[in-house]
Amino acid sequence: MANKGTQALLVSDVSVLREAAAGQVELSVSATDVDGVRQLGLPVKTVLPSMVDIPYERADANARKLGLRRESLRYKCYAISSLFYMFLQVALSFASAAMFKVGLRGPYRSRELRCISEADVVVSCSDENFRESASMLPLNVYWVLTWWSMLVARTVEVLVVRLLGKPIVMFPNTVGPFRTRLGRVLARLALNCCSTVLVRESASYETLKSLAIRSRKILTSDTALLFNGLHDRSGEGVGAYARKIGVSPGVYSYTASEKEIQDYVMAHAKALDEAIERHGFSVVFLPHYITSFRYDDLEISRLILRRMKNSDKAQIVEVRDSKDFSLLMEPLSLIVSSKMHPAVLAASLYIPFLYVAYDYKQTGFAASLGMDECVLSFSEIGHGRLFAKIDEVWNERQRLRAALEKQIPEMRRQIRETITEVVRPYMKSGEAEEV
Repeated sequence: MANKGTQALLVSDVSVLREAAAGQVELSVSATDVDGVRQLGLPVKTVLPSMVDIPYERADANARKLGLRRESLRYKCYAISSLFYMFLQVALSFASAAMFKVGLRGPYRSRELRCISEADVVVSCSDENFRESASMLPLNVYWVLTWWSMLVARTVEVLVVRLLGKPIVMFPNTVGPFRTRLGRVLARLALNCCSTVLVRESASYETLKSLAIRSRKILTSDTALLFNGLHDRSGEGVGAYARKIGVSPGVYSYTASEKEIQDYVMAHAKALDEAIERHGFSVVFLPHYITSFRYDDLEISRLILRRMKNSDKAQIVEVRDSKDFSLLMEPLSLIVSSKMHPAVLAASLYIPFLYVAYDYKQTGFAASLGMDECVLSFSEIGHGRLFAKIDEVWNERQRLRAALEKQIPEMRRQIRETITEVVRPYMKSGEAEEV
């Protein structure tokens, strides 16, 4: 829940489910970050832990309590032990589910299993759980283990649900890429257990076809577009604030060398300085994913600001809630983002965006809006290229805003109708429950 995009997705998923059921629904949420979900104050019956923990998230939680760095030996020991603990959880999950099915109380997650058994339908929430890597970043051992462990955890949870005989609907996800045979096997196993699989960009849809997924497949859009769609904000973000832009920088430090990170920082500092001098706007840094670890979005924002000549025309605003994050965007005229959801939230407010893209989930979102020109590849970044793109999008911002005002309401309508059509057959006339 430190990721504001994950917050926005869960809030949007809960909202559209309640809308589909006309409010006559009981919702339970299973999550790795139970406390984080509870802090969102969602209208749900209960929040329960997931069947299987994600090893790096478990290691991160321990590291924060003890003030450890990810580079430390103790952190690595926690990560390795968490990986082995995941295998124990896998065994316990299947054993307890089998016992529960024949009427016995298992030794593990009995409350969670009972909740699943009482549900009418189980929803795998919107995110990016079924993949092995980002499509435009190099692969290394750290990312193989991270993505593979996430894929194993999600696959196990899907299989447990199917063992208990409950239908599963997967809300809009990014699926793939897969770079190993094991990844493809796990993906087929999990996705073929779903009654319907919704994906949010065409590349994911093509991946489903290449995997020969038999489940019903539907291409739609990111549910976070609904996050700011509850109220019409058309016309905001102009006027007195028309010369202010937002920047949400970020790197995946374990896929980039120290030199590549410093080059990324300098490219932003120089490009923003040049853009400020040419266009006279000011800059607001909006760090999206704040983890307290080295090179999180907040630290990258600070590094860029320190290297800017025009630092007096820039500031960093730190918030930890997706709603506050979105409110900060409203006065802005442009968002430059290296992460997925700052741009999605900006688009939902009709604010033009520029992606520094590392994955086809970003290029796919821009393409769905017909805004391929609003993308710069992470691998191509340099201050000259970045400034040229900022300059291009800034000069076209009025046209881009008009296009967003036309397209976003239609995309919201299509998302709502698609999800309603998919989940409504599982809704009983009385109260229902989704996990």
